[in-house]
Amino acid sequence: MDFSTYTQLTALFALFANAVTIGIVVVFAGGRFGVAPLARARDWLRVALQDVGVLLAAIVASASTIGSLLYSEAYNLIPCELCWYQRIAMYPLAVILVIAAVRRATGEARRYGIPLAVIGTVIAAYHYLIQQFPDLEAGSCSLDVPCSAPYVWQYDFISIPYMALAGFTLVLALLLATGRPE
Repeated sequence: MDFSTYTQLTALFALFANAVTIGIVVVFAGGRFGVAPLARARDWLRVALQDVGVLLAAIVASASTIGSLLYSEAYNLIPCELCWYQRIAMYPLAVILVIAAVRRATGEARRYGIPLAVIGTVIAAYHYLIQQFPDLEAGSCSLDVPCSAPYVWQYDFISIPYMALAGFTLVLALLLATGRPE
């Protein structure tokens, strides 16, 4: 698959992840505030995710890990320093969630997965912000591989940090929505 096609595909996956994340947040927030249809949807979603929520989070984290490896190993994009920090959060997240899904260990998945997803979300959001406003870069990255220069700029707003942010937030939403009795 050529670079352009792969980038379009990963950008579409990021948009899909955003839509699912927003849907989960709306259903749970609306249900919390007593909107009857959303409360019913929240209850249904909670039951539906009880058995597959950790597995879905593991699939998202694993796909994100494989996606980042393809960008660096198949398409020869050199990760910047902030990309490495995002990988440091995502790669163990994939392993932890796969093991938790196999063991059906929702509590452990949440205990270890949520902090990693939060850390990754913060780093990815900061990295994306730096790409939007390069003057914010505090010199943490090298001149050879600057954090502010996006390798990918699909649909005039999706970059690799944006894709990572979409992955982290979906994992976070799935873990928060999974295994939480009312």
